[in-house]
Amino acid sequence: MAQAMSWDQAMAALTGPGAPFEIVERLVEGQPLRVFSDLPKSLREAFALARLHGDKPFVVYEDETWTFAAMMARVDEIADALVHRYGIRPGDRVAIAMRNYPEWIATFAATLSVGGIAVCMNAWWKQEEMAYGLEDSGATLLVADHERFETARARFDAGGLRVLVVRHPGSLPTGVDRMEEVLRAGAAMPDVEVRSHDDATILYTSGTTGFPKGAVSTHHALLSALRAFACRAIVGAMTQPPKEPSPFPACFVLVVPLFHVTGLVPVMLSSFLAGIKLVMLYKWNPERALELIERERVTQFVGVPTMAFDLLESKDFPLRDTSSLAGVGGGGAPAPPELVARIDKSFARARPGIGYGMTETNAYGPQNSGDDYLRKPRSAGRPVPILEAKAFDEQMHPLPPGQVGELCFRGPNLIRGYWNKPEATRETFVHGWLKSGDLGRVDEEGFVFVEDRAKDMVLRAGENVYCAEVEAIVYEFPGVHEAAVFGVPHARLGEEVACVVLPKRGSTIDPEALRAFVSARIAVFKVPTLVEVVGEPLPRNAAGKILKRELRDGVVKRRGDR
Repeated sequence: MAQAMSWDQAMAALTGPGAPFEIVERLVEGQPLRVFSDLPKSLREAFALARLHGDKPFVVYEDETWTFAAMMARVDEIADALVHRYGIRPGDRVAIAMRNYPEWIATFAATLSVGGIAVCMNAWWKQEEMAYGLEDSGATLLVADHERFETARARFDAGGLRVLVVRHPGSLPTGVDRMEEVLRAGAAMPDVEVRSHDDATILYTSGTTGFPKGAVSTHHALLSALRAFACRAIVGAMTQPPKEPSPFPACFVLVVPLFHVTGLVPVMLSSFLAGIKLVMLYKWNPERALELIERERVTQFVGVPTMAFDLLESKDFPLRDTSSLAGVGGGGAPAPPELVARIDKSFARARPGIGYGMTETNAYGPQNSGDDYLRKPRSAGRPVPILEAKAFDEQMHPLPPGQVGELCFRGPNLIRGYWNKPEATRETFVHGWLKSGDLGRVDEEGFVFVEDRAKDMVLRAGENVYCAEVEAIVYEFPGVHEAAVFGVPHARLGEEVACVVLPKRGSTIDPEALRAFVSARIAVFKVPTLVEVVGEPLPRNAAGKILKRELRDGVVKRRGDR
């Protein structure tokens, strides 16, 4: 067993002058930031290096296997079609809307390689949400599976949008292309210049107004986040070396959507650029996940705490060999301390881990794992030095260690702003600091603790649900006089969405009818699972604001009394 280093020793060895992850100070978009000294110029350049892995397996999708060579051949063919068939030029937006297929990855890499901006559409969106994303981003091409094309059909019928469909053997409307019919076998990657600070991605994140915001990242920001994840992984091995080396090569399992920043950056892109095998599921199923973990000898499981809970609770867990797993972690929601301890005890060698990242940080943020996580199970951990994490008061003055304020971040991995929303950008970024909307503190060792959310938001299984958006739809239901949406604790999901409604005088409300009404208009994860109809006005403070904490406590108490 290797000798463990301290955090400071490991950081000095890895990030000092001439070290593998050397950090220097440079001006980035006019700001002095700490950055990695030798990042690739762009993701085009980084993807090209994947060709060196040749016939090594890259993507295992259910029972398909794509080598790195096969993936890069498809990336070249799609890139050729983007430029020569669809006229995509640097800065043009290409929307990707499909479930986790290998073609999602190939389309993403091809888009960025020719200077396009990949608009990663939420595959759970309904028609209005999809139409908004396409209209707001100004995408001229949609690459979609059949289900998502049907969701976006109205936008296509209105004109101005070209569509390329994957994995659909049936008939298609005139003007819609089938991917396998338009690609030129053996086509070469077009020669396009892509620069470090060109825009690369737009990922939509919900806003408190109910309208999603398109978070825009540059190639440099994505590459900074990816290098930070790699650096942090090695720091973890140096500070908490395993008792014995793993006999299994690194292998990730993808259990979260690729349109989600966690699935996109630390899982898919990290695997792509590091030559690591990536195992993908058609959809989340703990029994299938356990089967693939055993079959493919998966070493890294990155999801939301809900999924780790699902694995442990599965009837197949004691029947499957999970000894290859070295890490079981993720983010998107805090993990209960008892789950952290249970993970550490239930696997042969896997250690628990957690990360606190946002779409706006390209998923990179403080990370906690192993003994540190067991020692401080409520902490999200520490970031590597390119990212600064501090708590600020309401006047944006930094607070001393241990004091609670709004957690803010600064570093080269942050998005550059929100697409077409300068006011939202100014509200979120102050003097280069990203305001997270979360209340927390940073202790003397640099560990970040998230205490509460300043935003009116429910975090359900890693997905953000903004109450204002749901309430706006609830109020459209006939007979609703008052409504309040909030989160209540859930053992598996972290939180579930609850709604309390007061009917108009003389009206009655059927909770199931209300849920069906909401379900037809927004993504299913936003639909309240608990609906209570009350006969008294909702409690309010002197300013007229509904006292949601009081409502939440009442719902939790009534559920506990049953």
